[in-house]
Amino acid sequence: MFLPQIIGYGVLTLAVLKLIQRRASRKAIALNVAGPEKDHWFKGNLESMFVDGFDRCLKVAADYGGAVKIHGLFGEEWLYVSDPRAFHYILVKEQHIFEENDIFLCCNQLMFGEGLISTLGEQHRKQRKMLNPVFSTSNMRELLPIIQTVSHQLKSVLVANLSDHTSVEFDVLPWLSRSAVDCICEGILGYHSNAIDIGNDNEYIEALRMLGPYISRTILFQRYVPMVMRNLSLYWRKKIVDWLTTSWLPTQTMKDFRELRRIVGVTDSASRIIFQEKKAALGRTGSLTSSQSSLETRGKDIMSIMLKSNASSSEADRLSDAEILGQMNVMIFAGLETTTAAVGRTLYMLAKHPHIQERLRAEINDAVIAYQSSDVYSHANDDSGSVRLSYDALMSLPLLDAVVRETLRLYPSLPVLSRRTTEATSLPLQFPVRSASGDEIGAVPLAENHRLVISIVAANHNKAVWGEDASDWKPERWLNASQGDTPGVKNGVRYTGVYSSMMTFLAGSRSCIGFKFAEMEIKDVLATLLPDIHLALPSEPDENRMVKEIHWGMTGFFAPVVKPPAGDDETPQLPLSMRLVQK
Repeated sequence: MFLPQIIGYGVLTLAVLKLIQRRASRKAIALNVAGPEKDHWFKGNLESMFVDGFDRCLKVAADYGGAVKIHGLFGEEWLYVSDPRAFHYILVKEQHIFEENDIFLCCNQLMFGEGLISTLGEQHRKQRKMLNPVFSTSNMRELLPIIQTVSHQLKSVLVANLSDHTSVEFDVLPWLSRSAVDCICEGILGYHSNAIDIGNDNEYIEALRMLGPYISRTILFQRYVPMVMRNLSLYWRKKIVDWLTTSWLPTQTMKDFRELRRIVGVTDSASRIIFQEKKAALGRTGSLTSSQSSLETRGKDIMSIMLKSNASSSEADRLSDAEILGQMNVMIFAGLETTTAAVGRTLYMLAKHPHIQERLRAEINDAVIAYQSSDVYSHANDDSGSVRLSYDALMSLPLLDAVVRETLRLYPSLPVLSRRTTEATSLPLQFPVRSASGDEIGAVPLAENHRLVISIVAANHNKAVWGEDASDWKPERWLNASQGDTPGVKNGVRYTGVYSSMMTFLAGSRSCIGFKFAEMEIKDVLATLLPDIHLALPSEPDENRMVKEIHWGMTGFFAPVVKPPAGDDETPQLPLSMRLVQK
């Protein structure tokens, strides 16, 4: 028997034994809460809920409440949570009891290093302490001109394909992805990527754009990563990876795994080069401008601020080079897929609701006129013929803010998260649910090492907090907040998120640290495109006389595809009908 086969059978046997042990330990401590029946003996409810399961996720929460028993692999019982008090207990009050699961932590550590999403306890607290000031409002003001340059480049590409009176159907998703790469590289790394130029053949840029999709494609392997890391030495772990990446097995999953390993190698190598160059520049002159930096960045990027802050910190608070490199990789990945999806979804919703689009366009145009007349406006920022709003002017536009908030509420870029309990506890609920026997209960007992699914999407659609129209896209709900009608607060009950009363960016010490950067980027892209470009859903038949119908699948992230027969229901794409706005 060949060595690769021995390794393969050994890993498979280990995985099966672990699953049997876990199932046996769960039988003695069943969840005393109601929930749907298994959909499958092996996959439980996982496929129906988390493989394009947007409607299913909402229905389960609507039918059973904010704490539901669902079935994982081999009948393992998971708790599906969306209750407000339970969220506060898990994410804020007793967050040390509810940690990310081993799969999440181990996979992130292997791909990104020692960043925020792969560390726990004191190490995570130390990293968070150093990074919190980096994303301050004052730093966002300095970064906005960098983002605006990228947004105007995106607009130039789209406008070049349009005419005044003729609508053109255009797949905007690749361009949103490229502009997001430029925003991340310029704003986070201070690296001049120029991804918006398709003639720029850059292996690093293409690897960044492909990282998210290939992580989703190799989700099958992720479940076994913690078992391998805990039970095998580094030597045998490398042997397994080498075997998987050189295996003759012609399966698509194996091909995807090999490609993911190559992509991670490319991104890690390039990040190290950028990091070492900036660090060397700081050591020589105290300046963080490197040969690969954008002239407009000039040390204002997040990485430069982070390096300066770290260098001036005390020895006890200072992060290692590996930790800083980990933060770089995490911020690049976290800001790329999520922002691309958020901008794409917002453009789609505006195309679907033309009256809101027209109102928003008018608001932006009025703001530009008012800003040009203000004392703070400088003609120096009008170098391309387009006025760039100041940070305060951009962030204070009420309808723009309402459109962005409502879209992020209904369609959070990361719909669900996972946690496990580090000790036995009782999870309190805001709204009672039914036990397995049908009794009403206000708390759910949990054993140590029990898995929970935190449903951000179900929380953001909770009618008990958001009202009967919770699943309707209504930006005006945020405009009414000035009249004392606070969205997401009903009878004094609300979610304790860092972004209004929604859970899109979570809460507590593991909330999204870069949400201000993401919000600014989304708003600036909209404020740049809408004055010149009108958006509509596809309406013209293709060569086969089919009109494209867009469907947003929810598997990990939200991603748009075109439904059959006009599309294959698999390839990510966002075709929109666009024309120039008639002035």
